[in-house]
Amino acid sequence: MAEPRSLGAAERILDAAAGLFAERGVAATQMADIAKAAGCSRATLYRYFDSRQAVQSAFVHREARRIGAAVAAEIGALEDPGARVVAGVAASLRAVRADPLLIAWFRPGDAGIALGIAQTSEVIEAIAVSLFGARARPRDGDPALLARWLTRIIVSLLTVPGRDENEEREMLRRFVAPLFVNAHI
Repeated sequence: MAEPRSLGAAERILDAAAGLFAERGVAATQMADIAKAAGCSRATLYRYFDSRQAVQSAFVHREARRIGAAVAAEIGALEDPGARVVAGVAASLRAVRADPLLIAWFRPGDAGIALGIAQTSEVIEAIAVSLFGARARPRDGDPALLARWLTRIIVSLLTVPGRDENEEREMLRRFVAPLFVNAHI
């Protein structure tokens, strides 16, 4: 296990990277930029993260865990599987949109990076399964596949939002919630 000092340094690097992602864009942020913003040498940066993709992935995973915990707390009391998934996706959208460091990932030039990480991330899949699959199994019985699909829906709505939250909730209620009608809780 990493030592607390190492964890603190890695967190400072991720915080510096987050500011650059929001300011310059995810794709435009280079390792040299991150090292400078974090106040460390490139050698130090590479001790913690072996590539720009590793920094991006670590940032996304950290934020996914944070949002996942907040969403879980918000929807924890909901028993109806359809209502649970609608509320969970809506809460996820609100959380990302409210944070300038996160919504930056969904600008036209950067959304592909976010989707790529999300679709290959065991961390994000595990969070989505815990939010939407643990208590409510989809009719097809594959919560991991459903988690990846829901992640695509979330990324899509962040990239190309509905007219407002009410319209998005209605789309989720009509087209996503029915997948959970016969779910087993």
